[in-house]
Amino acid sequence: MTQQPDTIDWGPFGRPLFEDEAAQNLRRVGVIDVGSNSVRLVVFDGAGRSPAYFYNEKIMCALGAGLSETGHLNPEGRVRALSAIRRFAALAEGMGISPLTAVATAAMREASDGKEFQDEILRETGIKLWVIDGKEEARLSAQGVLLGWPGSYGLVCDIGGSSMELADLAEGRVGRRVTSALGPLKLREIKGGKKAVKAYVRETMQNLHDEMGNETGMRLFLVGGSWRAIARVDMERRGYPLTVLHEYRMTSRKISKTAEYIRSSDLQELRARCGISDSRMSLVPLATIVLQELMRTFKPKDVAVSSYGIREGMLFEQMPRALRERDPLIEACRFAEAKDARLPGFGRVLFDFVKPLFPRANWQRKRIIKAACLLHDVSWRAHPDYRAEVTFDNATRANLGGLKHYERVLLGLALMNRYTNKPDNPRYSDLFAMLTPDQIKEAEILGKAMRLGAMLWINTDEQPGVLKWNSKSRELTLKLTQQARPLFGEVAEARFGALVSALDATGTVTFTK
Repeated sequence: MTQQPDTIDWGPFGRPLFEDEAAQNLRRVGVIDVGSNSVRLVVFDGAGRSPAYFYNEKIMCALGAGLSETGHLNPEGRVRALSAIRRFAALAEGMGISPLTAVATAAMREASDGKEFQDEILRETGIKLWVIDGKEEARLSAQGVLLGWPGSYGLVCDIGGSSMELADLAEGRVGRRVTSALGPLKLREIKGGKKAVKAYVRETMQNLHDEMGNETGMRLFLVGGSWRAIARVDMERRGYPLTVLHEYRMTSRKISKTAEYIRSSDLQELRARCGISDSRMSLVPLATIVLQELMRTFKPKDVAVSSYGIREGMLFEQMPRALRERDPLIEACRFAEAKDARLPGFGRVLFDFVKPLFPRANWQRKRIIKAACLLHDVSWRAHPDYRAEVTFDNATRANLGGLKHYERVLLGLALMNRYTNKPDNPRYSDLFAMLTPDQIKEAEILGKAMRLGAMLWINTDEQPGVLKWNSKSRELTLKLTQQARPLFGEVAEARFGALVSALDATGTVTFTK
């Protein structure tokens, strides 16, 4: 990958930053998160702005189990956590990414033997573990949300095993933060049964609301494994076709229905269907009580699940400001194009070629069009018979930030139309149903325009031609340069005809003198 010259007009999305020295320093970032319930190593490739998970391993240690009663870390959990961290240190050394950044949260900060275990980890593994307080945990989790949604506003709620944190977001900045003991490991140690647990949760949640001073009607971002497990159960209950948890949306009514669904289900059978670990599923009923009270107290206008949390927040912490403020979708697609496309840089030319077809596109639609153009050629290595399906699967299931679920399907369908004139694969009918007829038509037009433009490439610096679209007279004109004239053969002509047909228009081809 070679850096592009600054003389290029990069348009509204700015120059790619992933090759800058500051971004290259994020090529491999290793993070260890020692939580109350799990210990995890994540190695990010963060140069492309959206986090790519080079390596991800989790061990369920339950360090915080029994903490309320004994005041000590779970002895068995200590053994398992130390073994995991020893392994993670060896992996990091083998990957050449030492030193790791390592943080610990509620269990380690509250246990009387937390400092002793911290010293043991340093002595046995060489890893310096930073034990952070609740407000810092809330800040890092909120920064993880900003990694996926720059400029976000609303309330971030991060639930761990032993604690639950809240943080305000406004104009892409973290504001007030509070912490509480509403983690399910803590709640299951409360005496008096479910009634006592509910009373404690209600009182604590009201105190948090008073301390935060939040108005109702904000967006709520849910961070943490227990929230993701509940969201996965919600998908199962609804028969939701796209089981990508990041950016999954729920409402208060759906959450209430799912809470009842959980209460009336066999948890082991439900766990198996949803692919949730046994240790995680055991915490879901208590986490559901907390979530329902959170909804009742704070009354959010909508709920978005974030797969990005404290670990991603630590990556965000290391990013230069210029990279933080970039659109994660566009930067990730640029990175993919530079790495995998046959002619890196042509996506920018293709975007300029197709955008006259969408004169009324708002900023959100332009993002999808731009992303499609950048990704239009990254799957060229796939077998031709399956290339359309591969591009659709990549778009709908890739680890991309800044995409609503229907936008994933729209992007995937546009890329599918790039490779085939018959994208009506019955495998995807449930996913296509997430789009309106207008969105399906838009994806067809964009895909056929990219399919035409891909036949006309010359290089990454020269526009092969110009599309002029008159929506009132339904006339499409393709004006090609003399250099591009030999490229307009039978296949290109057929593809232009397919685009004209998709627009229900008449078409004309002209050549410059």
